[in-house]
Amino acid sequence: MATLLHIDSSVFPGEASSSRSVTATFRKVWEEQHPEGTVIYRDLAAAPVPHITADAWSAGYTAPAERTPEQSAAFAARVKLIEELEQADAVLIGAPMYNYSIPSTLKAWLDNVLLLGRTAGETPSAQGTPVIVVASRGGSYAPGTPREGYDFVQNYLEAVLKDTLGLDLDFIVPELTMAPRNPAMSELVPLYEASRKRALEDAAARAEELAELLAA
Repeated sequence: MATLLHIDSSVFPGEASSSRSVTATFRKVWEEQHPEGTVIYRDLAAAPVPHITADAWSAGYTAPAERTPEQSAAFAARVKLIEELEQADAVLIGAPMYNYSIPSTLKAWLDNVLLLGRTAGETPSAQGTPVIVVASRGGSYAPGTPREGYDFVQNYLEAVLKDTLGLDLDFIVPELTMAPRNPAMSELVPLYEASRKRALEDAAARAEELAELLAA
């Protein structure tokens, strides 16, 4: 049965997080389609992975026999994350926008799994694996909006996940998530509700579609 790697990075729990609500919908449908499958789950807010260090970085370019004990330990932690990515038949990532970019915890995970000569390079080891990114944001950064140029989530993740790691990338974008909480955005609540509804429907549909594809 298929394996799903599910990563959440929102600092907010449960329904308080728009990205978690959408990833939970995807996962629920996925598990219904794969009751005997495997889900590897990482909550990067509750259990952050280490930020990349000199030892972890340099070990990737040092022969195993020549690594220091510190390099070996740091690299072993990286390899565990890399193997989780390589074992996955599909990847689900919750990536809320914080200050125009991704959470630092998600950046730390990416820094660990990006290894030239293995996950990156001419033949990335997870190449072609479908990845669904739930890129939630408090406002709207869609083309034509005043802050279109402030979105450093989708373009960055496209460069890393698609262009570097070779993954088959698809975005689900719940936007205007601050509208129910910010009185100044009250007139945008209907647009937020429509965006949320569409995101939940897209998550369910994409999960079912991927499940059928992998079962074929």
